[in-house]
Amino acid sequence: MNKDSLAASDLKEPRGRVTLLDGRSLTYVLVTPARNEKAYLENTIQSVISQTVRPGKWVIVSDGSTDGTDEIVKRYMAQYSWIELLRMPEHRDRQFAAKAHAFNAGHDRIRESGLDYQVIGNLDADITFDHEYFEFLLSKFAAAPRLGVAGTPFVENPNELSTHTYAHRFAQLEHVSGACQLFRRECFEQVGGYVPIKGGAIDWIAVTTARMKGWETRTFPEKVSLHHRKLGTGTHGALGTRFHYGCKAYYVGGHPLWELLRGFFQMRERPWILGGLWFQLGYLWSALTRMPRPVSPELRTFHREEQMTRLRQLLPWHLHRASVPSAK
Repeated sequence: MNKDSLAASDLKEPRGRVTLLDGRSLTYVLVTPARNEKAYLENTIQSVISQTVRPGKWVIVSDGSTDGTDEIVKRYMAQYSWIELLRMPEHRDRQFAAKAHAFNAGHDRIRESGLDYQVIGNLDADITFDHEYFEFLLSKFAAAPRLGVAGTPFVENPNELSTHTYAHRFAQLEHVSGACQLFRRECFEQVGGYVPIKGGAIDWIAVTTARMKGWETRTFPEKVSLHHRKLGTGTHGALGTRFHYGCKAYYVGGHPLWELLRGFFQMRERPWILGGLWFQLGYLWSALTRMPRPVSPELRTFHREEQMTRLRQLLPWHLHRASVPSAK
């Protein structure tokens, strides 16, 4: 289907809606913070307009972009009335707090429009996915009334679709990647949206707070998205990214034992050994310098309790495996 036929069908087809068995429907909207995403944004737009179920509204928030990002959005706005550009003031630094401010501004714009919706999504400007991606996720919300946050894994290499970061026994499927997070509206409002924190973890805080408030959160590995910008290249190199993740693990309140073991687990991935070591160093450095922790004591306690519960579940499995004689 070409762009002209897509634009024509846009005037006829209901958007952003999945109908439930009892006749009720779920509708969704999207917000995309975008700062200098000219190289990737058009592919993301193409993925969204090709969806079997399109959003009722999609606000793309240009966070002071200077590279032509705005022009790409304006070109598609002329064809699709449900796409809107919101321009934020220019600024020099690229930080996570700015992403939260941008998303919250887009969220405010949607609320001001008076549009009715049940699900709101935070969609990065540098990912792509298949044409049934949002219909699939909406069906999960339709099937589980207490599902508050949902998403899928992402990969950075299209040849690794079956070896994503959740494709192992120890994956925490309750965590939802920030590349694309869909929230049930009531859940998003209860967690208070995204908290602007300069050092990051805004996605993690939102998802973990949702669980603390009694909502279910889930990553569904049956589908994946493709992340086109390498993680950390916006602000850090490969080892700098691992160090930064170690710092985040500390300031969100991660348990020392859990984070130590997590670093050892990361040593099995590229960059071999050093990646996990840099993660551990980031955690240790943050602890020694008493880095300020931006999350509440209540959330830190909840997080540690979750980690220790998982550790108790994992360790007996290892001990059992070690005691089973080899079949050779």
